[in-house]
Amino acid sequence: MGSKQIAQETFDEAVQENITEFEMDPEEAVREAVQQFESQGVDLSNIVKAVRPPASENGQRQKHQILLTLDSLGNAVAESDLAELPVQLSAFAAQCKEQLAFRYLAGQNGAYPVVFSACQLASGDRDLLLQAFSTLAALLDGQPDLLDAAGQELLLQTLRERPEDAEMTLAGIRCVRHACLKHEQNRQDFVKGGILPLLTGAIVQHGNSADVVRTAASALRIMTFDDDIRVPFGHAHDHAKMIVLENDGLRVLIEAGK
Repeated sequence: MGSKQIAQETFDEAVQENITEFEMDPEEAVREAVQQFESQGVDLSNIVKAVRPPASENGQRQKHQILLTLDSLGNAVAESDLAELPVQLSAFAAQCKEQLAFRYLAGQNGAYPVVFSACQLASGDRDLLLQAFSTLAALLDGQPDLLDAAGQELLLQTLRERPEDAEMTLAGIRCVRHACLKHEQNRQDFVKGGILPLLTGAIVQHGNSADVVRTAASALRIMTFDDDIRVPFGHAHDHAKMIVLENDGLRVLIEAGK
């Protein structure tokens, strides 16, 4: 995989040029653009490889579908439309789960503040908050840099206040897991915020839920990773000691595995 990067706009312009200048059909234009950039060693993993809709009659450039869906979600949030919000959260999450390129493009265009606001808006509705957290997890997958301090606190607060809710616990821990993979600062912040006893506690309280146990155990493991190349020295060893010595993590995991 190449190390060079290009912007989505650059790729879209190349596709459009293939269509207008060389009279290629849309699929051929995309294939040609992909081959062109890959031959130059460009990493296209974060690029949406699709034809952007043509400009409108007034010349305004159209958006990729993921951004149109994000706009609809943003409108529902801005209008506090609790009836429309579940529909838009579902549509946006589904597209984020399709591929990294979709959620990357969304993340580069302000998706996180919109989804975080949706989580805040849904705080009084358990089912809606569960859906909002699931959408947040879909967006954060592969994009841990998006999460900010307010998002960390919301996740920690929810896990602290709803320990008996297995589904909410699972959704929250999935967000934490995505936010901490390959992100040392998020790991340290979550550990300082008290995530370790919440994870071991979730395993104990929901030992009959394979999904909760598996996801919480995976999150504990990620807290011991040293996988963020931006940080020369992480706290992996310190976190491992805290899990075992301060949170009885070894016994908890052994019991959960029986």
